[in-house]
Amino acid sequence: MTHAPAPPRATRVLALDLARTAALACMAVFHFTFDLELFGYISTGTTTSGGWAIFARAIAGSFLFLAGISLALAHGGGIRWRSALRRLAMIAGAAAVITIATRIAIPDQFIFFGILHSIAFASLAGLAFVRLPPALPLLAAVAVWLAPRWLFLPAFDAPWLQWVGLGTLIPRSVDFVPVFPWFAPVLLGIAVGNTLAHQGVWARLAMGPASPSRVLALLAWPGQHSLAVYLAHQPVLIALVWAATQILR
Repeated sequence: MTHAPAPPRATRVLALDLARTAALACMAVFHFTFDLELFGYISTGTTTSGGWAIFARAIAGSFLFLAGISLALAHGGGIRWRSALRRLAMIAGAAAVITIATRIAIPDQFIFFGILHSIAFASLAGLAFVRLPPALPLLAAVAVWLAPRWLFLPAFDAPWLQWVGLGTLIPRSVDFVPVFPWFAPVLLGIAVGNTLAHQGVWARLAMGPASPSRVLALLAWPGQHSLAVYLAHQPVLIALVWAATQILR
């Protein structure tokens, strides 16, 4: 099995950073709307129904898809275990912070397996697919996406197994992103990432302008620090809505 040359490891792909920034911007819009709902400015249930619910799923899928592309880009030429484990520790640690904070703030709907937990799982499980021909992670993505439609068992309703996503009940959580079906976008991202690598796309993108314009560099910055932005944005948004509420009242 042959692999196309990957971009130099010190080089970032600007297009991916911009894509992450776009996903973060959409997430901020959704969470701001959620906060408006939380403070009573819009109808209860707005963000959990209709187009807003589809928007939320699209945002989660985009983050996971980009995580899969990043895995393929970073490890398609050989798994870099030190880098992989360091990234896993950072994401898992951030996920633990989210769990603890929401357990204190909203104990009846706390986040025990949200988007960060799902990315942490994918960061490790996805390594099993990054060196395979793209057709295999693509087929696995289809199987993972369809599995909850035909494979669901009461045994997975146990609290310690709910994160798998194959139970008969939907847990109460403000952010629930179980392995099935949400590992599928990661696998799709791995398949797409490796396909583009075989076609030399990443190598060509990495050889782009060494110094992007100031505007592009500014737009790419959130995507380059996506974990920090993710952790910080919601407390900031809630604080702003709370402050505005105090002023208006």
